[in-house]
Amino acid sequence: MDRELALEIVRVTEAAGIASAQWLGRGQKIEADDAATTAMRTMFDSVSCKGKVVIGEGEKDEAPMLYIGEEVGSGNGPEVDIAVDPLEGTNIVANGRANAMAVIAVADHGTLLHAPDMYMEKLAVGPKAAGLVRLDDPIEKTIDIVAKMNNKRVRDLTVIIQDRERHMELVERIRAKGARVKLFGDGDVGASIATALPQTGIDLFVGKGGAPEGVISAAALKALGGDMQARLAPHTEEEAARCKEMGLEDPSQILALDDLVKGDDAIFAATGVSSGELLEGVRFLGGDLTETDSIVMRAKTRTVRYIKAHHHLDHKPHLVMEE
Repeated sequence: MDRELALEIVRVTEAAGIASAQWLGRGQKIEADDAATTAMRTMFDSVSCKGKVVIGEGEKDEAPMLYIGEEVGSGNGPEVDIAVDPLEGTNIVANGRANAMAVIAVADHGTLLHAPDMYMEKLAVGPKAAGLVRLDDPIEKTIDIVAKMNNKRVRDLTVIIQDRERHMELVERIRAKGARVKLFGDGDVGASIATALPQTGIDLFVGKGGAPEGVISAAALKALGGDMQARLAPHTEEEAARCKEMGLEDPSQILALDDLVKGDDAIFAATGVSSGELLEGVRFLGGDLTETDSIVMRAKTRTVRYIKAHHHLDHKPHLVMEE
């Protein structure tokens, strides 16, 4: 992939972030998601690539744009797989809470797992513990390994996990082991990526969440030198059949990072919509001036860029919410 593609992708997440941030705290999650999706799709037309959406807003008959199989980009440039979540955290935005983002992962054609919209068990760590942890290991063993590799006492280790009833037994085991637990509401892409960024103070991510978000997170972790293991968790015969359609004869098999994102290159970009561990949210500074905070990374070079940008909305009327 061309290195310039990474910066072009940031422009796409910025557009989605600005569009959806205007709905922050208004209690209208569908409108916020629609705004992000429309802005992202519109901006993709200017990106120099031949892209195909492999993880998107749903099947063609379920989503008007950014649907699975849709071709995006200018048609000139590298042929790539694209995974999008125009607004990770629709409920977050509706309720004015933290950690909403607009995210995109891009990889060479045929290298992103076409994960169906179902649950996935996930385990993510940063570079120091990469290759040393297993999804099926007891959480207590995993905590010991990560603490040793991160040069921390167990009592100083922080495990981030989604605040859901299905995780409560796991939470109690983590606390009984002596580690810290940080609970989050919605949006697990940022939570898993945080394990590979020392400044966040997060050491380990574990839990069951959306499979599409797992693939997007894997692209970022590959760029950061982190690690992820996952396993699809079909709840119905239909979901199990979809796993087999993907070529996974055994849906219970553990998926390594290279199963989720093949090859040695991937691009991940995100723009904060509301502030969280990873990014600051969109700020409306008065008049038409707006500030965004984004991150973009590339696996091939392990380059990570933080981009703070000022946007004049009177020059971008397509991003302004109707009165």
